Amino acid sequence: MRIAVDAMGGDFAPREIVKGAVEASKAMPHDIEIILLGDETAIKTELAANGVSASQRLRIVHTTQVIAMCEPPAQAVRTKRDSSIYRGMELVKTGEADAFLSAGSTGAMVAAAIFVLRRAPGVKRPAIGMVLPTTTGRPVLVLDAGANTDCEEIELEQFAVMGKLYSEAIMNQKDPVVGLLSIGGEDLKGNDVTKRTLERLRANKLITFRGNVEGHDLFEGVTDVVVCDGFVGNVLLKTVESTARAIGHWMKHEFKANPLRLLGALCLKGALRSMKQRMDPELYGGAPLLGVNGTVIITHGASSHKAIFHAIRVSVEAVKNNVTQKISDQLEALANNSTTPPPSR
Repeated sequence: MRIAVDAMGGDFAPREIVKGAVEASKAMPHDIEIILLGDETAIKTELAANGVSASQRLRIVHTTQVIAMCEPPAQAVRTKRDSSIYRGMELVKTGEADAFLSAGSTGAMVAAAIFVLRRAPGVKRPAIGMVLPTTTGRPVLVLDAGANTDCEEIELEQFAVMGKLYSEAIMNQKDPVVGLLSIGGEDLKGNDVTKRTLERLRANKLITFRGNVEGHDLFEGVTDVVVCDGFVGNVLLKTVESTARAIGHWMKHEFKANPLRLLGALCLKGALRSMKQRMDPELYGGAPLLGVNGTVIITHGASSHKAIFHAIRVSVEAVKNNVTQKISDQLEALANNSTTPPPSR
């Protein structure tokens, strides 16, 4: 199995990307090959810093261009055909790689996946899934997390099916429970698209549907997949991230306020460390782009080597579980499901 990694994407590239790839190559089975895409000289320098060199299991594909975070995604994908992102998608398309991951521009990753790999059969729009921790230790998958700002009910229904399959295959959830994010648990709450989506999901025989869920339901650990459009999902995730950082800042400030509190913090050091690890998003291996013809994982721009390691791990699991084909098969079944109501206008 071959996993392609964008060595030039992210705030700490190529240092953290290469380090994570090296750690993965040492920890994973010998039949896993990692392909690092980017500037060959820079990659070799980082490999040497980690005490290794390029090999059959840690191969370099030289590229001459990088898509920056600030560039218009579609334009950059069209004009930078030798970028690490574009070439990574090409490797998946031609079968030279089984999966591709990057901590680079999310917009460019989505655009390149659609342009090069194309949507999987039956998929109207691909969706980004983001895994969040919960109070029970049972993670929840939220999608779409930013690929589509405006969605229709049939697209949200497809997100639910894709999310259910990913939750089963990668998160090991049996019969995942799906919820629709809304402003209230009652059926009458939400906008017109949400109400129409609720009808479709209730009639869908391919999923176990809980109904509407609110923002505070996310962390209860009773819903495995939460569906929303990309505008809402992206705002939600960035709010959660900033809230977590704010809580950490407030805790440090209060602990340092006087010596007794600082002493208490030292006594709680183990518990605080465990809590931090439970909340660590890097352990979940990035966000899958579901609904394209290939395995694509998007990691946070500030990803460390730990995030890259787990993103490679998740990529391997997604390929082994054939998630892409399962999505195509389930959406074909969805299209043939006569019990699903047509879009109402």
